[in-house]
Amino acid sequence: MPLDFDVTYERASRLFDAGRYPEAENLFLTLAETSGRGYADIYNRLGLITAFQGQIETAAEWFQKAVQANPRYTEASINLAVTYADLSRYADAERVYDEAARMVRGAQSIDFYVRGRLANEHAALGDRYGNLGLLDEALEEYRKALHLCPEFPDIITKVGIILREQGAYDEAIRVFLRAKEVSPEYSLASIHLGITYYMSGFPDLAREEWESIDFDSLEGQHASVYLSLARKARFDPEDPAP
Repeated sequence: MPLDFDVTYERASRLFDAGRYPEAENLFLTLAETSGRGYADIYNRLGLITAFQGQIETAAEWFQKAVQANPRYTEASINLAVTYADLSRYADAERVYDEAARMVRGAQSIDFYVRGRLANEHAALGDRYGNLGLLDEALEEYRKALHLCPEFPDIITKVGIILREQGAYDEAIRVFLRAKEVSPEYSLASIHLGITYYMSGFPDLAREEWESIDFDSLEGQHASVYLSLARKARFDPEDPAP
């Protein structure tokens, strides 16, 4: 009996959605090998299944096929870039991110979810660069993320942290203030703004930032630690001269 593509695809999709990946994989493989249609979604799902199984290199091959079948398939592009990053192929990951971002920016109407996911993946790549001590590269990725989603306070804050680590305190302060302007309730920006004030020799401003945070929150608990340290600093005006 000839393969009924639509019925088989629907069954494979239901199995995939139910988390029955080995069964779904068998059906998707059958479709990929016999249909000849080159469906990007099939390749993308095979990539996801093999990634779930820990076969990262094979997953990258499937995602690459998906992108080749449909270069405008943003989800597959993001999955490919994430997989490249997991394989430490950062240059390839960046190339794929950039191409996907160009397509997103070129479209007339872009789903906010797509922009957000692209921005977060740029930020994740920036985190990896930062962990490796590659601060310039990290900063570049964070700024690419903000080009897509300029009002993500967590990514704005990441930019400020990198600038502070590079010794650009004044610029970092401006960035943290921008994060607070975008999202006044984002306490992490206040914590890092306080740290930067403190490192710049302005303990009063640092205390003001830390005291503005709800001490019952996780960020507030961190802020209370910084306040305790600030009160012990020799240049803190509240402490007696040594």
